[in-house]
Amino acid sequence: MVTHVPAEAPGDERGALLAFLAEQRGALRRTVLGLTHEQATSRPSASELSLAGLIKHVAEVEQGWVARAQGEQPAVARDESNWDECFRLVGDETVEGQLAYYEKVAAETEAFIRSVPSLDDTFALPDQPWFPPERRVSMRWLCLHLIRETARHAGHADVIRESLDGKTAFELVAMEQGAGRD
Repeated sequence: MVTHVPAEAPGDERGALLAFLAEQRGALRRTVLGLTHEQATSRPSASELSLAGLIKHVAEVEQGWVARAQGEQPAVARDESNWDECFRLVGDETVEGQLAYYEKVAAETEAFIRSVPSLDDTFALPDQPWFPPERRVSMRWLCLHLIRETARHAGHADVIRESLDGKTAFELVAMEQGAGRD
């Protein structure tokens, strides 16, 4: 998993945007390393957020944005009656299942962004108050938005993980890389 983006990010602007997005995805994924299902779904802070719920939310949001850019509907329809389900595991959903789904979404996002002719290409957005008022955004805007969304929630996840067991992002990077193995 990516832990940082080199100063000379891969290739061109597209590669750099995708590398920064991968870095933030890695930060979010690492927050569940070594946790039980109960820990990953718990809400140890004043917030209603859990680590598993954040991973689910970010994966759904990324998939939805890319679907819109492709002129399709998001795979998961959320409305006022079930919007909160994107922040918690329901039914038989598992942390492992959400991580696998997130991995699939990430691969689809990367393939799509690499396939568009230009980052200046635009797509239409629904006429809803939570979307930008311009109603059209570029592929570049989409990449930057996904980086922002993922980074914001990775920061939330850092606080939640530290509340659970005191582990910080640096410790999780070391854990992921196998520091301390004999």
